[in-house]
Amino acid sequence: MNDDDRALCAATAGLLRAGGTLALWGLALSVISALVLALTGRSLPSAAWAAFAVVALIALPERYLAMRVRLEAALFDGLAGSMIASGPSMDRALATLGLRRRADGTRPLVDRVFEARQLMQRHGIAVIAQTIVFAMALATQDWR
Repeated sequence: MNDDDRALCAATAGLLRAGGTLALWGLALSVISALVLALTGRSLPSAAWAAFAVVALIALPERYLAMRVRLEAALFDGLAGSMIASGPSMDRALATLGLRRRADGTRPLVDRVFEARQLMQRHGIAVIAQTIVFAMALATQDWR
């Protein structure tokens, strides 16, 4: 792996770590929604209850995506710091752990970076969906 590839890996890892703020926001929305449902669920209007429940349900894929983004960041850190020798060796390790299908290991680094960015974007979409539904839940709440 040359210096340009290491720099790309380090930059990708930094970008993925920056998504940690999104992960915290998604977790906060999930916890707040779950607490609202647990503490005041019976007294909520139906629309507000349903919206808070949707936010809590979106938390399931959102948490999975957040975990995957953190794993990708760690893997790109490993590639940048030469703790992982190459993309094919990373693929073999992931296959051994059952996290990836066995492949021939010929994926270019640029494709790996693109897939990592797509994963981060999917996570962002999940958090945006949570935020919108959470705002709808607040808007439909009865503020007595």
